[in-house]
Amino acid sequence: MVGRPPGTFGAVKPLLNTYRVLATVVGLSIITLVLVGVPLKYVHELWPSVLPVGSTGWRIGSNINLYLGTAHGFIYMAFVLVAFMLALRARWPIFFTIITLLCGTIPFLSFWAEFRAIRRVRAEYPELVAREAVGTTPAGD
Repeated sequence: MVGRPPGTFGAVKPLLNTYRVLATVVGLSIITLVLVGVPLKYVHELWPSVLPVGSTGWRIGSNINLYLGTAHGFIYMAFVLVAFMLALRARWPIFFTIITLLCGTIPFLSFWAEFRAIRRVRAEYPELVAREAVGTTPAGD
């Protein structure tokens, strides 16, 4: 693409790969927290007889929230940092960057944001797509 400084592809590729991994981990961890951890821990407030405080299910939910919730927070901070670095390196518009960062906080939407960001980077860096295709070609071809 015209207007891109030379050598930016090499700086974008590792950031893109790290972004992809972190976005997936952040998305899966928030889904696990929202669909498993939080309901197991707090269902007793709606139906006290289902999972009373101190039951095995309640303890599992509490542990998921404690450990995975903490890990998710730290991983999300790393995700924000890497996404911001990728945004600067790939010269994303500010609105695109903000939407991408915010989508990491919403279950399921993080996967759409990851797809959208990867599609944008691949469109701006066609050599990335070409190198990925070469990397997946069998050795004999």
